[in-house]
Amino acid sequence: AELYSLEEPALRHVEKDVLIPKLMREKAKERCSEKVQAFNECCKDSGFLMVLKCREQNTALKECLTVYYKDPDFYEECKQEYLKEKQEFIRTGVPTKNRQQKLPTSM
Repeated sequence: AELYSLEEPALRHVEKDVLIPKLMREKAKERCSEKVQAFNECCKDSGFLMVLKCREQNTALKECLTVYYKDPDFYEECKQEYLKEKQEFIRTGVPTKNRQQKLPTSM
């Protein structure tokens, strides 16, 4: 069993199973951005045949993301970032997403 310091707040089920994994997915996509881009480009050019044509890019992307999803250090890094954002929200009442918009300008 792992020992936790007293300062570290206990995480709610939704935080452990939904919110932190969501952050992990976002950060993993950033770190695998080349493969995300290659897959998106392939899909754009392939239309209905993308399932057949982009299999290689899809596999490469999945492999890249899986490396991060299974990495306990990456989980810990995302958890700490989540806790920092949560504390900031408690302090300011402004969600991080509203403070630093990172939405794409076009779809």
